[in-house]
Amino acid sequence: MKRGQGLLDRYPRARRRDVLQRHQLLQIRGRSVTWLVPLLTLVVIAVVDYNTTGEFRIVAWCVFVAAIAAVLCGVWTTALFAVLALITYVEADAAWPEEYRAGPADFVLVLVGGVLSVLAADMRVRAERRMLHMRHIAETTRRTVLRPLPPGWGGLDHAAVYLAADADARMGGDFYDIQPGLHGTRVLLGDVQGKGLGAVEAAAALLGTFREAAYHEADLATVAERLETRMRRHRVHTVALGRDDGDRFATAVLLGFPEGETGAVECVGFGHEPPLALGPAGVRQLPCGDGLPLGLGDLTSGGSPSVLNVPLAAEETLLLVTDGVTEARDSTGAFYPLADDLAEALTRDPRTAEPGRLVAYVRDRTLRHCGGHLDDDTTIFAVRRMGAGGAEGDEGPVRGRLQS
Repeated sequence: MKRGQGLLDRYPRARRRDVLQRHQLLQIRGRSVTWLVPLLTLVVIAVVDYNTTGEFRIVAWCVFVAAIAAVLCGVWTTALFAVLALITYVEADAAWPEEYRAGPADFVLVLVGGVLSVLAADMRVRAERRMLHMRHIAETTRRTVLRPLPPGWGGLDHAAVYLAADADARMGGDFYDIQPGLHGTRVLLGDVQGKGLGAVEAAAALLGTFREAAYHEADLATVAERLETRMRRHRVHTVALGRDDGDRFATAVLLGFPEGETGAVECVGFGHEPPLALGPAGVRQLPCGDGLPLGLGDLTSGGSPSVLNVPLAAEETLLLVTDGVTEARDSTGAFYPLADDLAEALTRDPRTAEPGRLVAYVRDRTLRHCGGHLDDDTTIFAVRRMGAGGAEGDEGPVRGRLQS
């Protein structure tokens, strides 16, 4: 499955064409037929008016034709139907004897209604274009912060799904990355407290620091210290700008895959949900310590974050998620039982542990559990060493978003 692309990426001539072409409501063999709705309405009005008595004339209802077109069609199509409605009114009304004609008052009604419908269609199309432009900006921002990861990056099979609780914004405070370096490969997943551009800005700052420190630093504890320092500096900067988000923090999990060591993984936890390790032995929670969230390290007595060296079989996959998964509730308020559900899935099909299959499964089950209504941004990220467990499944690396 290919990584997501923005609407304007898939349609490079979007600004020259009506936005409606990308929001097809009615299609036949891939071609839009939304114009059939106002056309059929016009035909029905003309036929019914012709077959009724003179005391019951509905030809003035032609005013609804352009209004319907304004909702479904583009500006020029709406203008065409406004003209057709006016012509139909004149011809249908002229077919009746003088005493039964609707007269000029209804003619003015159809004329003014057509003009207003064209203006309404123009406003609607402009608003849709602005919306698509903003979604394109959000999509570009998302790709900049959450950069695409090449297959096998850093010697890891990986797959990721990002679901934004705000389907229009498409971006929140969740972040993740893989950084190969001089001392092995490091993995980071986290969630910035809060929402909006401030959360995105903090996530970008942390990812920038991670990519540099994870590449150069030999000790994972030093990488963790750099992340803590960066979060504090970011808060100082926002306060100096007069913003009210100086208490922002981020939960995160930092993993290290040392060069040449295949039986263990290093882990540092910053108040985040621990990763799950999935393999032939089942599902287990990976201990990552009880560190405070990034930005709150000054509340402790100091010292470097504790780095735990945890055994990890070569065929085990690590699953990291944000609280959009762990806090997903069903209609009764029950949380999604992630670990138990995965244990059952592995029993049914051991291939569920493959990163591509795993993130797709957790995505689908999370959305099913909460009925498609996420209260928070959700990231599902799975990694394992290359060559473990055979080739990647058909799902492949994926990245998704919640559609409204």
